[in-house]
Amino acid sequence: MTETLPDDLRADVQTLWDYHDMRHEPRPADVGIGLGSHDLGVATHTADLFHAGMFPLIVFTGANAPTTVARFPRGEAVHYREHALALGVPDAVILVEPAARNTGENITFTRRLLESREVGSVVLISRPYQQRRAYATCKKLWPEVDVVCASRPLPLDDYVESIGDVDRVINMLVGDTQRIAVYAERGFAIPQEVPDTVTDAYDRLVQAGFTERLIY
Repeated sequence: MTETLPDDLRADVQTLWDYHDMRHEPRPADVGIGLGSHDLGVATHTADLFHAGMFPLIVFTGANAPTTVARFPRGEAVHYREHALALGVPDAVILVEPAARNTGENITFTRRLLESREVGSVVLISRPYQQRRAYATCKKLWPEVDVVCASRPLPLDDYVESIGDVDRVINMLVGDTQRIAVYAERGFAIPQEVPDTVTDAYDRLVQAGFTERLIY
């Protein structure tokens, strides 16, 4: 398992990393939505934003994926909740959506969970490289809500170190980049501009063998 970025891949990985960062400024919202994944840092940052007064209510959403079942056997959202409680978030402000198995379901099932509440704005908290896909999905499936994206503010190298597996991070970055175009074509998300520099970096990383998270 490699834990540091190889020099010959660094520029292309950084290009994709920068592309997926929506660079949204945090602002107060009605709800913070922590999107389930293998990255417990999502729950950490959700707790941080709650303590900073960014939102009064949290929804953790996520069942399991093949990449998370070993780490979070009771489900991503359940483990996120437990982590947030350990960080001092009151149980009364946390809702758990334990069934979603992809980002579309994260948004759809969370929206359904919140139907009885007046929700005009949300903060989507995700892995850094999931921001753009989460934003595009939310704008497609919940277009009337004002959405801001957020992730732990870590530089690329620090994030790779926190995960401890550079190949996993690169494969995820490549997979999420592919999904920006493919999911828009399939009607799962709104279209996003993909600069040529991003397409070129993506192509080189695919040619280098980072294909584990590709849809086809």
